[in-house]
Amino acid sequence: MSVDAHHHVWDLTVRDQDWIRGPGLRPLRRNFTVADLEPQARAVGVDRTVLVQTVTVPEETPEFLALAAAHDLIAGVVGWTDLTRPGIADELARLRELPGGSHLKGIRHQVQGEPDPEWLLRPDVLRGLAAVADAGLVYDLVVTPRQLPACAAAARALPQLTFVLDHLGKPPIASGERASWAAALRALAALPNTVAKLSGLVTEAGPDTRDAAGLRPYVDTALDAFGPARLMAGSDWPVCTLAMSYAEVHALTREVTAGLGEAERTALFETTASRVYDL
Repeated sequence: MSVDAHHHVWDLTVRDQDWIRGPGLRPLRRNFTVADLEPQARAVGVDRTVLVQTVTVPEETPEFLALAAAHDLIAGVVGWTDLTRPGIADELARLRELPGGSHLKGIRHQVQGEPDPEWLLRPDVLRGLAAVADAGLVYDLVVTPRQLPACAAAARALPQLTFVLDHLGKPPIASGERASWAAALRALAALPNTVAKLSGLVTEAGPDTRDAAGLRPYVDTALDAFGPARLMAGSDWPVCTLAMSYAEVHALTREVTAGLGEAERTALFETTASRVYDL
């Protein structure tokens, strides 16, 4: 059995997902539920997942915790709260007391949408990140390559906090450019309190690079930088469905990492996520 370390769900009758705009994203403008995901996950041997925030509204995290309490499949939740609020420690404690609160494992903010490439280094943000660490949670980084240097600086400033890089920092797979991303990724990986997810890569790739040959240079760079013990596999469902099905993403991830030994594959597909998120 294995862990899917990164997926989403949403219900458009509850609230809009305002990031789903434009004709290219139209297939995502419908509801995606745990009931939709569960048979697909179990069919490929996934028995635990990490549900990750999608929008920056305070109501979503309690809803996700309640889903985790109701569904055995969801072993952990990465939620959202305002890192800059003065009472963030109290808010994290409040979330922990809600139904399903024990499933809260991490916090994430849509840093990729912040115009300031050094948003993570703002004093109020660093104070919030310190509170996340004090609460025993991890912090997921959803960023673009130009924001990776700030991620490394934040990780150096807060060695007590584990930073989890989503989607390998969104490398420019479609264009084939790799050098600057790889250098920034290696600088982040050099810090012991960082881990990363092999997730979201199929939607960063173009039609000609959406296969094992296209992804392998980026995956191999990550494996060399972090090692399997600091990497975890995630589907990024349902966003991945813009490119391929859940089963196809799972199969492609296994294909592109086929050269790993059994223990390394177990780390990538199960034990890294279990350890980092305390599942």
